[in-house]
Amino acid sequence: MPSGNVIRGTRVGSGPERPPERYAPAPRQAVTYWCRNDHGFDILIAAEAEAPALWDCPRCGQPGGQDRGNPPGRARAEPYKTHLAYVKERRTPEEAEALLAEALDALRRRRGRA
Repeated sequence: MPSGNVIRGTRVGSGPERPPERYAPAPRQAVTYWCRNDHGFDILIAAEAEAPALWDCPRCGQPGGQDRGNPPGRARAEPYKTHLAYVKERRTPEEAEALLAEALDALRRRRGRA
């Protein structure tokens, strides 16, 4: 015979805890986007929100626009940048030489070879 403290009929993800007549979903609008590969897809956004101009296609990953006859072009893939490329963007060669000299001096002092 089961004990009286067992909770029956509930599990994680079983649905809303409140009856549906106590709440209503927020008003929303469907916005249709089209990608260059002629994939159409609808995105639901809040009714008071402004729809973004571009949205990535869930099928091919290309950007989609709201005008079916004139979809946006392909996204330009950014080339892979190494850590050194980012460092070179931030520093001039003179700054790099100064930092290298400072680091080498500190290393020599730690090793006792001043």
